[in-house]
Amino acid sequence: MNFGVEIGNKRLPNPVGVASGTFGYGSEYEELIDLSCIGAIYTKAVTLNPRGGNDIPRIVETPAGILNSIGLANVGVERFLSEKVPFLEKLPCALVTNVAGSTQDEYCEVISRLETCDSIWGYEVNISCPNVKHGGMAFGTDPDQTYKLTNSLRKLTSKPLILKLSPNVTDITIIARAAQDGGADAVSCINTLVGMVIDTKRKRPVLPMKTGGLSGPAIRPIGVAMTYKVSRAVTIPVIGMGGILNADDAIQYLLAGASAVQIGTGNFIDPKIASRVFDGIRQYASEHNLESISDFHSFLD
Repeated sequence: MNFGVEIGNKRLPNPVGVASGTFGYGSEYEELIDLSCIGAIYTKAVTLNPRGGNDIPRIVETPAGILNSIGLANVGVERFLSEKVPFLEKLPCALVTNVAGSTQDEYCEVISRLETCDSIWGYEVNISCPNVKHGGMAFGTDPDQTYKLTNSLRKLTSKPLILKLSPNVTDITIIARAAQDGGADAVSCINTLVGMVIDTKRKRPVLPMKTGGLSGPAIRPIGVAMTYKVSRAVTIPVIGMGGILNADDAIQYLLAGASAVQIGTGNFIDPKIASRVFDGIRQYASEHNLESISDFHSFLD
């Protein structure tokens, strides 16, 4: 079977990647997993300047997932290039840098600086973080802002440009089409949903920011449904994610129309999950005589 996935002018070696914010900068997992089994590492978000993130606690467990309020904590673009890329560029998988910002100019400045690094395979543009006060989800809930930001970034790079979509909208397909019209090569679908956990003894939200981003199995049916809708609204590849804990979960996304998948919360449960999921996809493809990823897309109307 051909497991390669074309995005823009490049090709992912296999369809299973690890999601931004759940795999650090890769080195954290170096001794736990054979990184050659991963199609792509989507790095922790990179902003123009270092960010300390939100106050603790930042993560709360829920019955079927986790609620996080990290707040895009990261080392900033200059330290990313000097301290993190030297390790990442040696890996056999694609290096996709997740980019975030508070303003359109900040997104542009970050990508302009990253363009000096040839080993970066492509960019995932985070327009959907629910845990920051400025930027983030504001770009991903307004189709006009999504188009303008994508169009501005398109002029700065020929590398694959992937827009990460928010599920916290009335109609995600409108945002997806705006990204495509602006020049995106693919969209990631979906980021976390806004949620809240309240400490009933204190009568206060557990997270200092009050709300956070819900991920894990609780959101998988939503992610699959939105992947299904988006894949039929755009002609560019869709990368599905949300609650993938095994191969069957990932196959649901591929059958719904995804060309690739990302694993997020599952990495915290089993660092080797990406390898197991890829093995399961290969076995399923063999048993069902599927020759390529696009063959998965032929079953649902």
